[in-house]
Amino acid sequence: MNTKIIAYIIGFLLIIEGLLMLPGVVFSLYYGDEDVLAIVFSSSITVITGLVLWFFSKSKEHQEIKKRDGYIIVALGWFLMSVFGTLPFLIHGSVPSFIDAFFETVSGFTTTGASVIRDVEILPHGILFWRSMTHWIGGMGIIVLSLAILPLLGIGGMQLYVAEVAGPTKDKLHPRVQETAKRLWGIYVLITIAQTFLLLFGGMNLFDSLCHSFGTVATGGFSTKNASVAFYNSAYIDYVIIFFMFISGTNFTLHYLALHGKIKSYFEDEEFRFYLIFVLTVVFSIGIYLTITSSRGFEEAVRHAAFSVISILSSTGFVTDDYEKWGYFFSTIFLVLLLMGACAGSTSGGIKMVRHYLLLKNSVYELKRLIHPNAILPVRYNKKAVAPDIISKVSAFTLLYFFIFALASIIMAMTGLELSSAMGAVAACLGNIGPGLGSTGPATTFANVSDFGKAFLSFIMLLGRLELFTILIIFSPSFWKK
Repeated sequence: MNTKIIAYIIGFLLIIEGLLMLPGVVFSLYYGDEDVLAIVFSSSITVITGLVLWFFSKSKEHQEIKKRDGYIIVALGWFLMSVFGTLPFLIHGSVPSFIDAFFETVSGFTTTGASVIRDVEILPHGILFWRSMTHWIGGMGIIVLSLAILPLLGIGGMQLYVAEVAGPTKDKLHPRVQETAKRLWGIYVLITIAQTFLLLFGGMNLFDSLCHSFGTVATGGFSTKNASVAFYNSAYIDYVIIFFMFISGTNFTLHYLALHGKIKSYFEDEEFRFYLIFVLTVVFSIGIYLTITSSRGFEEAVRHAAFSVISILSSTGFVTDDYEKWGYFFSTIFLVLLLMGACAGSTSGGIKMVRHYLLLKNSVYELKRLIHPNAILPVRYNKKAVAPDIISKVSAFTLLYFFIFALASIIMAMTGLELSSAMGAVAACLGNIGPGLGSTGPATTFANVSDFGKAFLSFIMLLGRLELFTILIIFSPSFWKK
């Protein structure tokens, strides 16, 4: 293990984090809030700590990050960034408890959007902006951002990319990994700017437009209003956020190809087609049912169904309606949606559509193999045969995901939560979604969860954000052997 390179990169990440705390000062000064010094002090502490690590571990030699170093940097980097991210909340006193502040910060960086703050509207604008900024930083991944700069420091970053961008597909847009990072972040910024302008056009002020764009594009879900997006009571704003939640849950490689004139790439991708058909089927089924069983018109019913379904599937977590009030049947449906996830290569959490699709396809082929035992029937994805080891890894990940979900739900139930609330909380945190069910549902917060429960769910959020293996691998004894 190369401790020098680990300290060097983590120091660099902390410098970036500290500098990204400062934009909130602009809004604090504009609105005359009293959190300016708290943000400046927090930024200074974080940057100075980063500079110390960076300065005492820098080397003139060009170094390549090995696989084990990469996993340690990613796991430790996310943890330490979350620790230092609590400083604005703690120094200002907005969230005086470290456990609460840590939960809120981890929820931000992992783009979960679960909150312990009962009244966000009383928070000063600088603190609120930092809270939303944690989403935007974590959405594409601070590690991927750093890859665009690491080559300038004489350090290769392929192992960081492998550890950070977990999942069954890691499409590279360019042979050089730093160019891939630049392209991904370029698309990310472009989508954020586009949504911000559209929300401004719909009547939101600049501050709210930026915060909600950060939360949407990162599929995070922190809002500046207690009622979330329902506060605005605007069909236009609903549709804008629905559209951007959907595309943020789509593989960013497809957006890159589309921007270069290859629009057909969306519909040539099997995962995207599966994602689109699944969303349309569930949305219109719920919309029609709500139209029949309630006083809502068809447009309103479909709009609220679309917002809730896409918000959960994309792991965004914004709300315009309390879906638990729709009935127990819908609570069950949304528990299933909490475990689904959107597309691989997006900012969403969860198991991901491609894994569900491959497992479903493999199950169908397994039935055919039973009927025709001598037939060679490889699973194909985007017209290419999928290697058996990929199917094996997808199966192992999905099985492990459900095992962790079940075990964590039991642990949370032992903290005092009723079983449905425990299952909803774990599903929401493991899938990085935000609202769960019951006492942690869309109309409530996680404030009443015990301190142990919050600490445990913080670990679950990090586990889900880094797709299980990146965190679990460092607990393996064989990982530490030479």
